[in-house]
Amino acid sequence: MTDEHYQEMKKLDAEQTAKVKKASVSRGVVIVHTGDGKGKSTAGFGVALRAAGHGQRVGIVQFIKGTWKTGEQAALKRFPEVTHLISGDGFTWKTKSRENDIASAERGLGLAAEMLSSGEYDVVVLDEVNVAMSYGYLREAEVIAAVESRPTKTSVVLTGRGAPAGLIDCADTVTEHTAVKHAFQAGIKARLGVEF
Repeated sequence: MTDEHYQEMKKLDAEQTAKVKKASVSRGVVIVHTGDGKGKSTAGFGVALRAAGHGQRVGIVQFIKGTWKTGEQAALKRFPEVTHLISGDGFTWKTKSRENDIASAERGLGLAAEMLSSGEYDVVVLDEVNVAMSYGYLREAEVIAAVESRPTKTSVVLTGRGAPAGLIDCADTVTEHTAVKHAFQAGIKARLGVEF
């Protein structure tokens, strides 16, 4: 039994090693996290944390989300490698002003475009930017142009529901988060440290 497992793992190791050797392109990547399931922003912040842990320079622009205090905002202050900006005014059903939401999203895209084109960042996270596009606050072409303006070393993570087809086409990695079950549907309140 042990020998059989050893042989299976030895074969798997050889296959994985061959795949790693075959990968020859070295450049930043475009990653999209979209879908109705939980964890899109969490995935983006996870990449930011990982990059900061390696001493890389990280830029984060949060779209849509408001100015309330969040765990990620407090935690990211501890990392001098991370520049964290919030351009949203909060959930759109709370703001009730399409014009203000558009202005905030455009301001955020301007900040993001500066980060992306500056060459100063290894990773840039555009949190909830997909939602801003799906609501028509930002044009897909402008977001893609900002992403494409980056130096080849810079990776970009774009999160939020409703990622448009053009963004998915230009991305290197796309993950669709599927909602199977959520505590809120059972009447459980959002939990400090888990949801915000």
